[in-house]
Amino acid sequence: MNTEQLNKITNAPGFIAALDQSGGSTPKALKAYGVDESAYNGEDEMFERVHEMRTRIITAPAFTGEKIIGAILFEKTMDNTIEGKPTATYLWEELEVVPFLKVDKGLADEENGVQMMKPMPELDALLKRGRKADIFGTKMRSVIHSANAAGIKAVVDQQFEVGKQIIAHGLVPIIEPEVNINAPDKPECESLMKAEILRNLDALDADQKVMLKLTLPEQPNLFKELIEHPNVLRVVALSGGYDTLEASRRLSQNNGMIASFSRALSQDLRSAQSDAEFNATLEEAINKIYDASMSGEAKSKAA
Repeated sequence: MNTEQLNKITNAPGFIAALDQSGGSTPKALKAYGVDESAYNGEDEMFERVHEMRTRIITAPAFTGEKIIGAILFEKTMDNTIEGKPTATYLWEELEVVPFLKVDKGLADEENGVQMMKPMPELDALLKRGRKADIFGTKMRSVIHSANAAGIKAVVDQQFEVGKQIIAHGLVPIIEPEVNINAPDKPECESLMKAEILRNLDALDADQKVMLKLTLPEQPNLFKELIEHPNVLRVVALSGGYDTLEASRRLSQNNGMIASFSRALSQDLRSAQSDAEFNATLEEAINKIYDASMSGEAKSKAA
């Protein structure tokens, strides 16, 4: 494991950029960016368009390791290049941004109020490729829709089971059991989930380190014990559909959490913008997310 990257992820100020839309969500992301489905034919061209969008983001002047400590990539982005370098290598060598890889294959149908991750039979092979491609860590997402104790236990157990498989390959897993922001019993979901995460964290060996990516909770500082747990390098927040303003407001109420936003980072970016407009819009979003992350960090250090 790269000790410089480990130190940056554990201690540096900033946030993690989520650039990991996959096949299912890519058309939606492109449409929001202003690239309609008529602008490409087939999956290969679609991924070319989305790589152009991600390249434009990553090569923008404000996208540096000064405020962005990590970036989560989709598999095809990892396999691609930016300015002639493999994407993950470019992120670290040129920008000092730590590269992560989305490894899940999407969500199963809802059962017991949750959506588990689909099976990942090729995960070991993907993790080996990730190591060779200079990837530091991984991310995988499940979703909790209602406060079903059995369902939430199953989701969290699955996350940690796969997480241990990832750790065995020398990578750091980002455990992400997302709570649906529209869940009618969201506070109960979060309490049940926290208890299950703590149970799994306490069962890890001392050298098994993870990160957590969680929905911003209804009760500020609910995740304090998770943030302080010795097996947790960092707890990051997903925007979960909240816009930049609301996600940043909620984040600033949670000491020690930093952002890992996707929608909030790119919601105002458009393909038709001039480079000057695009870069200014992205810089404004980066500054807002950074300031919200640092607000919580500063409160945490002062506590």
